Amino acid sequence: MQFKFTKFATALLASGIISLPLAAHANDSSELEELRGLVQELSQQVKVLARKGEITEEETAAAKKTTPVVKASASGFGLESADGKNAIKFRGLIQTDGRVFTNGKNLTSKAASGASTAGYLDNTESAKDTALLRRIRPTLEGTVYGKYDFRFTPEFGDGKSQVVDAYTDARFDPAFKIRAGKYKPFVGLERLQSGSDIKFLERSYVSNILPNRDVGISAYGDVLDGKFSYAIGVHNGVADGGDNTTASDANSDKDFAARIFASPFKDADNALAGLSFGIGGTTSKVSGTTKDTVSGSTTELTSGYKTEGQQTFFKYNDSTVLRTGVGETTTAAPSSTSTIITAGAGPTWLVHADGKRSRIAPQASYYYGPFGLIGEYVRESQGISVGAENLKKITLHNDAWQVAGSWLLTGEDASFKGVKPKNNFDFDKKTWGAWEVVARYSELNIDGDAFTYDKLDSTAASGTLKGTSHYLYADPNVSAKSAKTWTAGINWYLNPDVKFALNYEQTKFDGGGGTLVSTSATESANLTTQRTTQDREDEKAILARFQVAF
Repeated sequence: MQFKFTKFATALLASGIISLPLAAHANDSSELEELRGLVQELSQQVKVLARKGEITEEETAAAKKTTPVVKASASGFGLESADGKNAIKFRGLIQTDGRVFTNGKNLTSKAASGASTAGYLDNTESAKDTALLRRIRPTLEGTVYGKYDFRFTPEFGDGKSQVVDAYTDARFDPAFKIRAGKYKPFVGLERLQSGSDIKFLERSYVSNILPNRDVGISAYGDVLDGKFSYAIGVHNGVADGGDNTTASDANSDKDFAARIFASPFKDADNALAGLSFGIGGTTSKVSGTTKDTVSGSTTELTSGYKTEGQQTFFKYNDSTVLRTGVGETTTAAPSSTSTIITAGAGPTWLVHADGKRSRIAPQASYYYGPFGLIGEYVRESQGISVGAENLKKITLHNDAWQVAGSWLLTGEDASFKGVKPKNNFDFDKKTWGAWEVVARYSELNIDGDAFTYDKLDSTAASGTLKGTSHYLYADPNVSAKSAKTWTAGINWYLNPDVKFALNYEQTKFDGGGGTLVSTSATESANLTTQRTTQDREDEKAILARFQVAF
């Protein structure tokens, strides 16, 4: 600004100097003096204007240092302080799903004859076609003082109303950060992927076994320029696939989690640059309640393993499932027929966690150009027992694994995070966004000892149950021993925030296909009769999703 004014003043002076010969030629000294005075006055005014310009620039620079910045971009909407150290951002995720089953059953609780409460498990009910809002998650996140982050995400989808994430981060150094609150424990690879970035509509069976979200604290960080990451934490502990509440823990036993993950060729200019691998795990000592589930207490065991169509195919027995057999007695009069044991009508034979629970999960991913691959395995050891007296205590070993591949047909680079199309969908411009094909195989296997058929003798104060064998922990006639699923799909990314997805999944089961007879029969069909187990019919489903995530 000052430079421009100076040039202007110089021009005026020059014009004055040039005019001198003309004035001299006119022999008019008074006019010459008047012209010189005018030039001096203009020069002074130019200097004043130049100073005012400097003051304006200084004031603008000072205001910029204190004026907040309003942002609206693909990564959300928010406010940020001028120095960038304080920020708040609003984000959101909405997923509208449709499920159509051409084949398949669901494991449901049925009421006993004349009873108002659930009395036994049954898988004769067909899976229902439905539309639903799978996830509705507004998110508020931000940073204070440049190093301290927070995130709050409630959930209103899938018939739920709960807090999904509520945690704070302290980024003291890239190699040392602290996270505390409710969050995803650092264990599984697929589980750590955002719900908006997963390649399939539902996660694999690996995530059925690993913890979902828990309350606790973790230390984590990245070293060697991000080529190696670690995490270690302690949490209240949750059952397989569990999502803890924000309430205080019911016991003093805690769940310890750890994970290491390496990308040794990161930033290398070769085909190995996208290779990463690691291992995670948890260990804890847990003890579920022996009270009846009707009272609302927990067993510290899974509420049920689900297929990709979200149909339950395995559940442990609870006290509303176990029945007495012929000749057995409860606190009521001895019965000559099969009787449902419910709360207050005999001993509580609740199957619950009892002892050590450990999970180990090796994992790997590979991305090269438009190609992506992820593989993961988890093996769990879980101590369980049955009954108020912790009878028949055993340790089960369940496992699950998956291999999933993806290919971006439109040539974008594949990654663990979302896809940014080279050209957003625009009908007028004839650009079609990004298209991706995906395929996965996943399976979950239940330890055969979960279906132990044996006698359960008890001297519980509430009654005596003896003389007849039972399926002690799970009934193979209604709960499958394994599920094996093939899934294929296509994803259409209209832009970085909007996606359509379509999956076809087919699941084959081992066991879990028996049917039940009337509860008034002299033979208990659920737990006290060992029959030839049939396979549950295959599940075949088409799953669709329309997603907006910003």
